[in-house]
Amino acid sequence: MPPADPGRGARKPAIRLAEPGDLAAIQAIVERAYTPYIARMGRKPGPMLDDYGGLIAAGRVNVATIEGVAAGFIVLVPEGRTLLLDNVAIDPGHRGTGLGRRLLSFAEETARAKGCSRIRLYTHQTMTENVALYTRLGYRETHRASERGFARIFMAKDLA
Repeated sequence: MPPADPGRGARKPAIRLAEPGDLAAIQAIVERAYTPYIARMGRKPGPMLDDYGGLIAAGRVNVATIEGVAAGFIVLVPEGRTLLLDNVAIDPGHRGTGLGRRLLSFAEETARAKGCSRIRLYTHQTMTENVALYTRLGYRETHRASERGFARIFMAKDLA
């Protein structure tokens, strides 16, 4: 059976602060979402190395569930008047359903609620599909740099 499709009339995802009990599901999403990039990058992507237990404990992770099952998540880190969108990951079974865009909209809603005027993010240079999506959603490239051994593209979006 295909996954629920929030963009085409199916139940909308519920987005909530992640809890310690979500850790296994989040780690599984990370593995499924980022493993395909290993061959392209020649190493594990940065999100596969993160401490999700610590991020959950710090209140940085929001999980999107569809019919009670984790389908994606987003990691948001306040930085004064800027919100860092540190990671957004969608379980591959839910790609193309609008869930990623919904989580990115959630980031904007969260930023505004926290009084932030800007969201910044970064992605690996080989993740060209991410750059294309972020550009379509109004993010602009600010610079490129190597960080922790990763060739990254940094992008930002000013919020109105």
